[in-house]
This record gives sequence, C-alpha cells and structure tokens, in this order.
Amino acid sequence: MNKASIWALLGAFACAQAGAQTIPALDFAKHPEVYEVALSPDGKHVALTVPNADGTETELRIIPLDGGKLQVLRFGKQNHVSDIVWTDNERIVLARARNMPLRPRPYSTGQLFSTNLDGSDQESLFGYFRDNGRSTAKRKDEGFADVVKVLDKEPGKVLVSFSCWDCGEDPDTVIYKVDTATGNRQEVERIDKPAGLIFDNTGRARIKTTLDANDEPVLAYRPTADNAWKAMPKSLAGYTVSAATFGSDDNTLYAEVSDAGEAAKMYKLDLAAGTRAPLPSLPDAELSYYDTEGRDGPPFAVTYVATKPSVQYLDGASEYAKLHAGLMKSFPGELVTFNSFSRDGNVVLFQVWSDRHPPAFYVYNRSSKNAQLVAESMSWIKPAQMAPVRPVSFQSVDGTAINAFYTAQPGSAKPLIVLPHGGPHGVSDVWGFDPDAQFFASRGYGVLQVNYRGSGMRGRNFEKSGYREWGGKMQDDIAAGVKWAIDNKLADPHRICTFGASYGGYAALMQPIRFPELYRCAVGYVGVYDLVVMKKEGDIDDTKSGRRYMDRALGTDEALLIANSPARNAAKIKVPVFLAQGAIDRRVPMAQFNAMKDGFAANGVKVETMVAPGEGHGFYKPETRADLYTRVEKFLQENNGQK
Repeated sequence: MNKASIWALLGAFACAQAGAQTIPALDFAKHPEVYEVALSPDGKHVALTVPNADGTETELRIIPLDGGKLQVLRFGKQNHVSDIVWTDNERIVLARARNMPLRPRPYSTGQLFSTNLDGSDQESLFGYFRDNGRSTAKRKDEGFADVVKVLDKEPGKVLVSFSCWDCGEDPDTVIYKVDTATGNRQEVERIDKPAGLIFDNTGRARIKTTLDANDEPVLAYRPTADNAWKAMPKSLAGYTVSAATFGSDDNTLYAEVSDAGEAAKMYKLDLAAGTRAPLPSLPDAELSYYDTEGRDGPPFAVTYVATKPSVQYLDGASEYAKLHAGLMKSFPGELVTFNSFSRDGNVVLFQVWSDRHPPAFYVYNRSSKNAQLVAESMSWIKPAQMAPVRPVSFQSVDGTAINAFYTAQPGSAKPLIVLPHGGPHGVSDVWGFDPDAQFFASRGYGVLQVNYRGSGMRGRNFEKSGYREWGGKMQDDIAAGVKWAIDNKLADPHRICTFGASYGGYAALMQPIRFPELYRCAVGYVGVYDLVVMKKEGDIDDTKSGRRYMDRALGTDEALLIANSPARNAAKIKVPVFLAQGAIDRRVPMAQFNAMKDGFAANGVKVETMVAPGEGHGFYKPETRADLYTRVEKFLQENNGQK
C-alpha cells in the first residue's frame, strides 16, 4: 500500500496554507486526526483510534498493510475508545474513554472490552453495566482496570490491574490473568493497598511500589520469581524504580533509579545478586523514554527532551541502534521513536516528530527495507511554517538553575508571551510541538515556557522545592526567565504579556502582582485564583490523598494563602486582564472565576471574560478553542501593541 492509498483510507487532509497567509486559529485548535496507532503481533495490520469531525466520538480503524480493505469499528453514538492492545493477531483490547481536563484526546475510564479485528465476538472484560430490565449485566466491576502486561507466550491472554472505587481510600490492587476471547479471569496477585508493579517476561510481579502515610514511595522486590516480597536494598535503589524492562533472563532489569529524590538515572540491575551498574545518562535530567531491541529486548537508546533534545545509544553496535540511527538520518531535524514490533521483530512501527512537526507514524519492514507512512496526526500543519523551539537555561534570583523553551520565528526582539505550564508539580514543558506556543509564534510573538521549580523531569527533590512556593520562588523563576529573555535581546521589554491555564492561569495573574514592571496584560484560562477556595472547592478536595497534596503544596496558613491569591490581591493588578472559564469545570470550578471577577469589580477594574457553556477544565471543542485563540489574539493586539 503506498502513501497515497493510506491517506485515502484515513480521509482527505487540509490544503496547505499559501505563501505568507495567516494560519487560521482553527488549525491550532483542531484535534489530531489520529490519537493512537498499534501494530498487530504478526505485523500485518495497524489499528488506529480516530476521532470524528467534531471530536464527539472515537472509532477504531484497522488497516491491512498488504493493501486490503479498511475496517472501521464504531462502538456507539458519542462513545470514545482508547488504549489499543493487541493480544493476538486478530484480537484487540480497548478501553472505553472520555475527555479529560486539559488533554487533547479521550482517556480510559477503566472499562475494558475486546473485539476481533472485524468487529465480531466483542466481549466485556471489566466495567459496570446496569441491568436493562430483561437480562442481567455480565459485569459489575466498580473500579478501574488497566492492561499491564501482554503474555506473548499465551496468545490472547493479558494481565490486568484492577482497583476498586468504593473500597475505601486505599483499595487493594488486584492482578488478574484474563482470556480476552472469553472474558474468563483468574486472580494471580493481590496487594492490600494501591501499588505500582513491574512484571518480568513470564508475568510475575517482581518490583512493587506503594506509598507510606506521607505519600513517599516504599520499594519491595522479589530477588527471584519464587521469592516472597522483600524490602528493596539500597544497593539496588533507595527511592524510586521506574521506566523498567526485563532482559530475557528475567533477572536483569533495566530501569530509571533515584536513590534520594535526585533526577533518576538509567541502571542495569541484577535482582538476584542485589547489585547494579550505571548506564549512560545526562546530569540533572530524567530521560523521556527509551527504545528497546524488538518486542522484549533490552534498551538500546535513551532520549531526552526536557532540555536540549538528545539521543544516547547504550549499545552502538546493536542492529537496532544502527536501524534507529539510519532512520534519524532519513528525517533530519526530527526524532524517531520505536513504538512497537511484530513478534518476529521484522516489522517496526515508529513515529517521527519534532518541535515543528506533530507525530507521523510509519511502518518499516526490515526484510524489504521499505518504510510506509501510516498516518500524520495533524496533516494540515506544515512544519516549514512553524517556529523553532529553542531550549535555554538561566539562573533564578537565588542562583537555582532553571530550564526553559523559547519559541519564535527568526528575527529581532519580539513581543513576548510568557506561557507557564499547569500542574504545577511534576509537570513540565518539553521540546516538541505545542499548539499554544505555535499559535502565538504564528502571530509574531516570542513564547517563553519556564520549567520553574516544582516542575517534573528533574527529580522529586526539584518537584518538592516548589511546595508552598506557588506565589514565591516559582514566580521568581518565571520572572528570571523574562529578564533573561530581555537581556538576550529576545523580548521587547515594553511588550510582554502572560497566558496560562490551570496553575498557569494562577501564575499569569500572580506575575503582574509580583512583578508589575514587566507586564502589559495577562490572560487567565481555567485558572486557580483563590487558594482558600481551592482547598474547599473542586475535585482535588474529594479524597484524603488530594487533601494531603494540597497541604504539602499550598500549606495550611490561611494568611499566606490569602497573600498568595490573585483574587484577594486584585487591586495590585494594574494591567488589562482577560479571563476564560469552562462553565462545567470540576477541577477549577466557577467559584474561582467568580472570585477573580468579583475581586476586580470590587476595585472598579474592567476585565474581559469568556465563559464557555458545556466546557470543562480546558476547552475540548475545536470551535471553542479557536474562538478563545481569536479573542485572545484581539486582546493582545489591543493591549500589547507598539511601545
């Protein structure tokens, strides 16, 4: 099947923008054409989750790589699916999915079902299904299920981790072996609390991570498959073990390890001996992902994108490393990621992507040395029209090293948009395609994204350094980035505004309070504006773990919460403000928007607002997102104009 015929199956794509024509806001607001791509074990088919035109439904498409007929499977009006898992050559497991806050695609609800690739013999695996009055629903699983291991030596069978929803704050973690053809399940492991498990190639759980009363990790392991759980010795790991894969001997473990909260590094662990050896790693940065030799082989390369994009080969002589390096040369300026392999290792599904190019998915046949394009995730985006993303670093006011990204078309100092990420703890901006940054860059702005302290990808200690510093050092870090951009002639000091969502919306309003001399305007999007309200309203407060998190992150001193709340300090904001809010936001409810708006009203300050009906924590409908972009663009033109 050639490139043209695959695109014919997936549907027509948008025409290229001509010349220097302004790229429509909708181009940055639209959902990807493809969410996920997965390769069948025999390497003969790829499965894709594809949204409909308005994003209200996600269907499954099965493409035969030999040029056969496209199969399109729908699972009900306004139903979404995600998490494609091939369990055999013709059997697929899917999760029922829904839209999630500030994420551009649906995510699993924890209900699993299976189907043949032609849509026949669908089987409910996990989920709660109500009686219809005439028959009894087969499944009454009140909880979240997730496929954690495909058992290649037992085709059609998988391990599923299940956690009950109504079994208290610390429900058991139960592992089942599931026959995806019949739905039959067998319990194989039960942990008496929430746990993360790492399995060897046979499906035996060998590494266990639980949390103590302070939500700190507790590590255990099985030195051999027959052993009971034992406390993890410091010779293997002191704090965390993650991103792990077993070697063929089911004893050697390749994993990211942190001993005391520092940025994790790659190690080769010998579980039986209780020893480890370091693998090449970058200082003060955590890897983003690794590529493995075939379906179950060891890692041959690690990739970093939290700073300057970098690929490090662990074994340059590996045939897979040579294949990867060759593909990298075929796509200059881009990164190549191996997604999956056929069982025999002959067919490779990989993706190509960069700061200006949303992911494109290819299949490579190692025997014929032929690569074919399967799908572009955003085919209407033309990389040549996008702006480069430049990794930068600087020192904050107290000397702390801070990483950031600057996105702009080439040229002299530009008006600047400061774009702090949400979260804030454990989240980070990375090198790659960012629709928000590219939208502003397409309008002539430079965009600064600062990974202030509290951000992820630099270890738990760096994340913790942002605790109780929402209005303090985290804001210092952002402002230090702005001053660095001014000093390096990247930003026009008289034309700087902020735009952010969730915590980013909080930071967008706190910046002109803390640093009024830097800014001309601010945009808060589904933002947190009153920390006292945050501890009482919204879904984080629904659980004990959520309340513990807020006490750690925000503190318990109400006077400090008030002092660090934009809504309680509206009189200090002397620049024009635009507020955007989803009417049904549960994470950051309307109470936050109203608190900020009322704060301005009490001080006689006019503020522009946008409340989107039917939208939650982050606008999902492309038309609503495009409308937000258009309104913000107009707001910036009026308030961040020529000096």
